Amino acid sequence: MEAKKMKVIKQNEIADRVYELVLRGEDVLEAKPGQFLMIKPDREDLLLRRPISIAAYDKERSECTLIYRVEGCGTRQMSTLQAGDLVDSLGPLGNGFKVEEKLAGKQVLVVGGGIGVPPLYQLGKELQKIGAKVTFVNGFSSKKDIFYEAEMAEIGEVHISTVDGTFGTRGFVTDITNQFDWTPDAVFSCGPRAMLRAVQTNFQGAEVYLSLEERMACGIGACYACVARANEEGKQFKVCQDGPVFHAKEVKL
Repeated sequence: MEAKKMKVIKQNEIADRVYELVLRGEDVLEAKPGQFLMIKPDREDLLLRRPISIAAYDKERSECTLIYRVEGCGTRQMSTLQAGDLVDSLGPLGNGFKVEEKLAGKQVLVVGGGIGVPPLYQLGKELQKIGAKVTFVNGFSSKKDIFYEAEMAEIGEVHISTVDGTFGTRGFVTDITNQFDWTPDAVFSCGPRAMLRAVQTNFQGAEVYLSLEERMACGIGACYACVARANEEGKQFKVCQDGPVFHAKEVKL
């Protein structure tokens, strides 16, 4: 796949160190929910691209929205981008979420944790289009970290947990889902490994799909930097190429 330049349309800080970046480029037409872009920082000393999930896309405008948290030099440089700047991008990459017509009218639970929340927004929009009944459960550390609650509320019911109890339910996403008196037909989740492990364990009666968060170097399966264990003996997955989305029964967490 060839890297291309995408144009920055706008960028805003929407939570503590969390930025919403809107880009325009022809490759958006190929995007699917759960895929990601490999963004090259505009600094000569930063050689590796940064994998950033696609939070939303508008194919009529050839625009996509990325949501990321500033953690190091690469994402700090990204946060300085302004409208009109050009970004070196590779993607969309990876195998995303499969939205199947059989989920029409079904109860679908969408569980996100922290910076794992962004790819679930476009997923929710696609599920809404086919008539699925979507419930979001998102977990954050604190009130200052919360984003896209209102946007997701336009799609379905939204529940929020915070570790420090400053908003919503104190604790973790499981402190919310354990109180539900209904069983989802399907579960989609993205977030920290401990959260994914809990989702994998708690919803064994449903179809469960997990998007793994792993450090990536190349994003195209060449470097083996993002390996995940498979349930099948002796088998491994390259998260960037085989995933990042897997059926829960495929992977060991």
